[in-house]
Amino acid sequence: MKKLLSLENLTLLSLILAVFFGIYFKEIALNIKLFGDVFLSLLKMIIVPLVFTSVFTAILNLESLAKFRDLGLKAFLYYFTTTGMAVFTGLVLVNIIQPGKGASGVSAKPEEIPKVQEFSLENLILGLIPQNPFEAFSEGKVLQIIVFAVFIGLAVLTIDKFKQEIIKNFFEGFNEALIRLTKWVIVLTPVGVFALVSYLIAKVGYQVLISLWEYALTVLLGLLIHAFVNLPLIAYIFGRYNPYKYFIQVREALLLAFSTASSAATLPVSLELAIERGKVKKEVAGFVLPLGATINMDGTALYESVAAVYIANLYGIDLSISQMVTIFLTATLASIGAAAIPGAGLVLLTLVLSSVGIPLEGIGLIIAVDRFLDMLRTAVNVWGDLNGAKILNRYVNS
Repeated sequence: MKKLLSLENLTLLSLILAVFFGIYFKEIALNIKLFGDVFLSLLKMIIVPLVFTSVFTAILNLESLAKFRDLGLKAFLYYFTTTGMAVFTGLVLVNIIQPGKGASGVSAKPEEIPKVQEFSLENLILGLIPQNPFEAFSEGKVLQIIVFAVFIGLAVLTIDKFKQEIIKNFFEGFNEALIRLTKWVIVLTPVGVFALVSYLIAKVGYQVLISLWEYALTVLLGLLIHAFVNLPLIAYIFGRYNPYKYFIQVREALLLAFSTASSAATLPVSLELAIERGKVKKEVAGFVLPLGATINMDGTALYESVAAVYIANLYGIDLSISQMVTIFLTATLASIGAAAIPGAGLVLLTLVLSSVGIPLEGIGLIIAVDRFLDMLRTAVNVWGDLNGAKILNRYVNS
């Protein structure tokens, strides 16, 4: 009975009921949007502190600047590179397939359509540095928050060890509390989905759901390309090992990641398989894999970029190159703050959408297939972590 009433099943049931409710009880459906807005507000409430504490604690776990320069810098470089490749793959595919393009009935209000801004390298660089960190926090400027978290984290690594430990313990505890809060908010997903989807169906009709298969196919194709083309190519060039043989060696971890949709839950198995079967040094696996479970979200970042463009297409919003760059940067860097728990990508998607002014209500539509895609993208996340450990094993001195 407990399995029958799982969050995934309840979310699916609420989605189905929402479609019928939106069709046959339009007046009521149009007046319950408040519950969906509350759900979205709770998601947005978590974003800023979760991103900061995740990045900040990851830096502190490096323990010293020397370790950051050696193993840490290499790990960050790998994770940024693969995540960037994943997002780029997703953006290319979504612009080729164009899911949601021309969907009838969905439109954004004129004030909801983001203003197109000229892209320049100067604005990009200056936009990464927070002149006022408190303003960045209050306005949810995630790129500036991440940069600030890295800078302050590195500074903390240079202070007295006793004080450093106090700061580390506080923020690790705070991070755990935020992850617990995230889980609580995710429990409200069925209610939020019902309110948002029934409202959208009542407002624009059920035809909008037809394009959903195109979106799911785009995400699935992107994940497959990243998992079996992008990552193996990097592994072969820089790691000098057979990635497909390694895939067979660590397959149990990938199956566990798929079934649990949690990088954190898979971590113990990933560590054992990387060390025992993958012949990765214990100290390398012990640092790179936990770090990856915190900051490496290739599959999640790819999904966020595709979802953002798909929802923009549904609302008839034509995104400029500047906005595509913003999506690329936000999805790449925000994935660092994605907690290694099921459904965390949903939290960060609100941030990606907000970065270019795409209506957040569109999230209600993609939740229909989110659980299945979450399982797939988590498996890709873990596969990226395992490759990172294997590649860095070749470059790090014992």
